[in-house]
Amino acid sequence: MKTRVTELLGIKYPLIQGGMAWVAEHHLAAAVSKAGALGIIGAGGAPAEFVRDQIRQVKAVTDNPFGVNLMLMNPEADAIAQVIIEEGVKVVTTGAGNPGKYMVAWKEAGIKVIPVVASVAMAKMMQRAGADAVIAEGMESGGHIGAATTMTLVPQVVDAVSIPVIAAGGIADGRGFAAALMLGAEAVQMGTRFVVAKESIVHDNYKKKILAAKDIDSEVTGMSHGHPVRQLRNPMTREYLKLEKEGASFEELEHLTLGSLRKAVVEGDVVNGTLMAGQIAGLVKEEQTCKEMIEEIMQKAQALLGRKE
Repeated sequence: MKTRVTELLGIKYPLIQGGMAWVAEHHLAAAVSKAGALGIIGAGGAPAEFVRDQIRQVKAVTDNPFGVNLMLMNPEADAIAQVIIEEGVKVVTTGAGNPGKYMVAWKEAGIKVIPVVASVAMAKMMQRAGADAVIAEGMESGGHIGAATTMTLVPQVVDAVSIPVIAAGGIADGRGFAAALMLGAEAVQMGTRFVVAKESIVHDNYKKKILAAKDIDSEVTGMSHGHPVRQLRNPMTREYLKLEKEGASFEELEHLTLGSLRKAVVEGDVVNGTLMAGQIAGLVKEEQTCKEMIEEIMQKAQALLGRKE
């Protein structure tokens, strides 16, 4: 399936794996890229040299394109931005801020820059700054979210910018993929479904929670402090929401979640850990390889869209 995004990135399928902190490491990124989509290494809050090692691990097993997601709030963001150039990474996605300060250096290095945006205004700003495409991410997605839904955000961003738009949030199968393209997107980004991929290093306890999730099992913490995060409900989220309702400070609440994503992903602590997942988790019912997952999604989408290529 050819779109401006497949041409831009040199990939077979217009599908990008989300840059999830702790989850999107070299095993997952390489498997996604090998399957013809775009694998992403999630830098999260990791140090620069860790990211360098992850990049080299992917390069050791595939020549296919892959990218790095830079969370701009990372204290080592400047160093990671430089590592991305030094290691010859071809694609960068960004989150949690404006990547404008790195844009000139990245563009001079021939890197395709694709920021995540949650509003039309941000999409326009990123286009003016030189972004090659944008990821319009709706609040159905897991992790840090904006206020608009995918269904409303994507077509408005498509109408507002001339660069390609990639839809994200609430997409986990061929139906969601086809719907995103009907809204004007030229690719999709998926996160939650890839968490349960066979190549994903996420602890089985976390995977089982996603596989068992129902449609109503995700909730959002941090709304009152302007840092909303979507995750699966568990004892930690109940305690967080209770304290939030009682007027706890942002610092108190942050202390509750310190290191909690690592607890879930690495240690399998589904009681105190943060189980980031989108609202679509209730649709994810089996563990597959990335190749099986991607081919199934693409076949279903192509059938729905009436495409044979």
